[in-house]
Amino acid sequence: MSRKTPEVRVPRLVGLMAVDARETARAQGLLLTAPDRPELARAVVDYVVRQYPQPGAEVPRDSMVYVWFDFGPGEGGGGVHEPRIPRPPRGGLQRELDEPGDPYMVLSSP
Repeated sequence: MSRKTPEVRVPRLVGLMAVDARETARAQGLLLTAPDRPELARAVVDYVVRQYPQPGAEVPRDSMVYVWFDFGPGEGGGGVHEPRIPRPPRGGLQRELDEPGDPYMVLSSP
């Protein structure tokens, strides 16, 4: 059993699901809050993408650790990429053309 110290190290919570992040913080003697999820107690499978304080920081026991589950505006994230508009041209692969002045011409089969 670990002894109760006034200072604890903040664990790495980024990449954990909400339920695991809550349990990990609680095990370290820390409280967890999420500015972008007021219903944090009901969040289960959302993944933590950012936290403050950073992992490894020493803070007083019962301190609040802030976690975010969404990237803010301009902070990244994959976004939606499909469907692409305009769509790629139809017709499949096209033959590569010879470079001008290439001594070895590409021969095509009939």
